[in-house]
Amino acid sequence: MRLHRGLPAAASGLLLALPLVLSGCTSFGETTEEPAASTSTAPAEPEVAPIEWTDCDAQIQPLVEGQPGSERDIAFECGRTDVPISYDEPGGATLPLFLVRASLAGQTEPLGSLMVNPGGPGGSGADAAIGLALTLPEDVLRRFDVVGFDPRGVGLSTPVECIPKELKDRAIAAEPRPTTEEQLDDVFAISSEIAEGCAEEYGEALGTFNTVDTARDMEQLRQALGEEQLTYLGYSYGTTLGSTYAELYPDRVRAMVLDAAVDPDVDAVADAEARAAAFEAGFDAFAENCRGLIAGCPLGDDPRRFLEELLAQAQTTPVPSSEEGETRQATPGVILTAVAAALYDTASWPQLAQGLAAARNGDARLLFSLADDYSGRLEDGTYSNLLDANVAINCADTEETVPEERVRELVGEWSARYPLFGAGAAAGLFTCSVWDAERTPVPERDAEGSAPILVIGNAGDPVTPLPGAVDLAEDLDSGVLLTWQGQGHTAYPKTECVTAAVNAYLIDLVAPVDGLTCPA
Repeated sequence: MRLHRGLPAAASGLLLALPLVLSGCTSFGETTEEPAASTSTAPAEPEVAPIEWTDCDAQIQPLVEGQPGSERDIAFECGRTDVPISYDEPGGATLPLFLVRASLAGQTEPLGSLMVNPGGPGGSGADAAIGLALTLPEDVLRRFDVVGFDPRGVGLSTPVECIPKELKDRAIAAEPRPTTEEQLDDVFAISSEIAEGCAEEYGEALGTFNTVDTARDMEQLRQALGEEQLTYLGYSYGTTLGSTYAELYPDRVRAMVLDAAVDPDVDAVADAEARAAAFEAGFDAFAENCRGLIAGCPLGDDPRRFLEELLAQAQTTPVPSSEEGETRQATPGVILTAVAAALYDTASWPQLAQGLAAARNGDARLLFSLADDYSGRLEDGTYSNLLDANVAINCADTEETVPEERVRELVGEWSARYPLFGAGAAAGLFTCSVWDAERTPVPERDAEGSAPILVIGNAGDPVTPLPGAVDLAEDLDSGVLLTWQGQGHTAYPKTECVTAAVNAYLIDLVAPVDGLTCPA
């Protein structure tokens, strides 16, 4: 599972609840034709459908009440529009997209729309618009409406749904560090079952859900919003989506911020290994922080050993939860999923430390909370379509496959090199090797002719390591690199130095000096 989700913590809490409420904002018609996978690599120019906006303030305000930033005078609108299923057939069947627009009252000298994407792939851009309206600097909100859309296949935009709840539960609970033949066979069987189920559910249409066509959808939305050029803020996987748009439509970029950039140059194996190494370093940073707490670390002097002992304990005796009505027990898979989730944001480190300590004492409630947020599991035991969309889009975006024998070799090598995350990262390479759908690889991206594009990377990012931002900024003809010497995933608007640079760029189109480094 390769989740490049980068929404700031204050906003990400909305990801799971909102689609259930927002489904009443506007109704989606269903296409009567079966989608066909797009294989074109050149932008088509279909007719642009208008966006039908409705006031959905009454549905959204109760969800944000009490959250930091909820005192802002913000109005929310929900929108619906249609885009071609296949850009090879721009006049053919369409699919609906769902949007949210957030507007701060009393805007001065408005500059139009700031389109946002929270990453994933599979994260809801509609939820992101709501969350970011609470967290973005007011200097930005006074100049821009924040517009987020659920990409095709995500959330309320014709969601791809082909992984049963029970299979998601099994996948998350499965051995996270499979090293024996039996463990690997089990993990591979789950991947094969997911691939077979999705292929059976969607057939040839499964390849419809890809980044290239989503970037083309963004161009449709730009025109429908009446913007001469696009102003965009993308986190994590959203940097892949944004840079793909810039490659297809370089002259239509006004400003583009790509925060926590995904490396455009590494192959699947190198990418998986880099992430395993970065997560290991991220856990070490968490452990060091915990040891430095004035009140003392609840995990003792050696948090890594504490975690290893907890994983061994859960291997034989999974940990129950004190949450009322919860019947699940935390296996090593659930525990390590919770650890990975918390490493995305330093704000989650206290919950991780407390959760691991509580689990050692027999209560996995806090760990289930972290793992469920990460995987899109809702309070009623069902799931959002985050995992379905994540697999479908990731696999549609590449033609790379890694043979099973090679995966088994890498598991052996990486389990020794990266004890917590190596085996799981290697085993995950098998996912797209069995994926049966049309592929639309993301193109190489230099975005020749584009306005300056701001690329941001964190020195301590466990999800998208800093070399990825360096590579993307170098590949883009107009790329400008900004580095934050901080921990966690994404940087804006977490620190004053980064925030000032990004604000000046978005509002006044003044990019920082290439190579600027902001302190932690």
